[in-house]
Amino acid sequence: MRVFFRWASKWWPGLLPLALLWCLAAWNGTVPLENDLAARATASLKEAVLAQTQLTVAGRDVTLAADAFSEDGRKDALARVAGVAGVRLVNDETRLVPEAKPFVWTAERDVAHVVLGGNAPLPADKARLLEAARAVVAGVEVVDQMGLARGAPAKFDAVALLLVNQIPRLKDGKIVLTDTAVKLTGMARELGGREAIAAALKDVPEGFAVDNAIKAPPYIFQANKDPVAVTVTFTGYVPDSAVHTALVAAATRKFFDEKVVDQLKASVGAPAGFAGAATVAIGALSRLSTGSLVIADREVKLSGDALYTVAADQIRASLSGDLPQGWKAVADISVRPAATPVDASVCQQLFAGLFTQGKIRFDTASATIDRDSLGLLDRLVETASRCPSTAIEIAGHTDATGDDGANQALSEKRAQAVVDYLIRAGLPAERLTAVGYGSSHPVASNDNEDGRAQNRRIEFVVKE
Repeated sequence: MRVFFRWASKWWPGLLPLALLWCLAAWNGTVPLENDLAARATASLKEAVLAQTQLTVAGRDVTLAADAFSEDGRKDALARVAGVAGVRLVNDETRLVPEAKPFVWTAERDVAHVVLGGNAPLPADKARLLEAARAVVAGVEVVDQMGLARGAPAKFDAVALLLVNQIPRLKDGKIVLTDTAVKLTGMARELGGREAIAAALKDVPEGFAVDNAIKAPPYIFQANKDPVAVTVTFTGYVPDSAVHTALVAAATRKFFDEKVVDQLKASVGAPAGFAGAATVAIGALSRLSTGSLVIADREVKLSGDALYTVAADQIRASLSGDLPQGWKAVADISVRPAATPVDASVCQQLFAGLFTQGKIRFDTASATIDRDSLGLLDRLVETASRCPSTAIEIAGHTDATGDDGANQALSEKRAQAVVDYLIRAGLPAERLTAVGYGSSHPVASNDNEDGRAQNRRIEFVVKE
């Protein structure tokens, strides 16, 4: 016995190196096999539709954990792995993505963000919707809060993409797809946006119901008179090109010295009577030294400074009385402080400068003052108030067309009509004299229309 143990004690230490060599050989043989199987099994799943995929290999056994989007898809993935050469056993740890009942997908927009929520049926659908949203609202943050779920209606992808394309037309709001029901709420970004959304949603596939509760924004027309820049700027909307042209033309006549800056856009949704209301409101604005005008739906808001008290009262009265039926006027009119007095020679220069910029117009063959001239007349009243000690001759002139006697009478009546206006504005009657000169003092040729138009005029002459 002692001999045996003495002999064993001599050879058993030699087993340790053999064991190490065996482990190393097993390691060098197993690890490459497992890595190879893992690579080929992973490649086999390239066409499978899965999420959260995890694949592990132990020897020739493969464990597959993943979220599948259908029972057929789950079985297909397992079969793909089982079919890889060298795989002995597939441990199934796959699971089906939960089914959403009802299946809901949402898109919500506010001032700064677009949030996509609810569920998408597949990762590819989710990625496609995100990409589409980022493309149509470039520069706006798109937040992904979408999950993945089974139960999407047929043609979900087409409907959801159609709805994503409506997001740019929203100022704010929410789009909800619940199974086959579509509901839109909020406000359109621009006039016509609601109608554009309605037209686009006619392409929703059969079987889907649409509830479009998008509201149109207020129909807004704005004008701002800036005495520093000497401009009147129009922004907002008009119903069509004809109204657009007419309003700009009216402004050009009424604002005799300001440049008209036209930034208007044509759009649907104008309230009834818009053109008439806008024309009245523009006329009222033309009589202010500085001011702003906002027409929102059927309400006209005018604010600014009149040149004198009577003008302020007239503007308020005309704005309320001349608007179409059903329209409301809100006038916040103050009176500008009186300008610094000037002597007679400066007063004459100021009159001349005003008549260089515009002229007092009358109805054809009439002494009725055209309302387009009220802004100029108010400036003339203000100027006359700056030289209170001077007498002023209001001189009427006509062209040479027609009978001399009729022209003389017309020039006198027109001069008197202006004097009457100045008196109603508060100027003392004793300072004013109406004189008609007929066609006897032309400033241009009467042989052409341009010259005749120059000869038909009113002049203010300061008498010291």
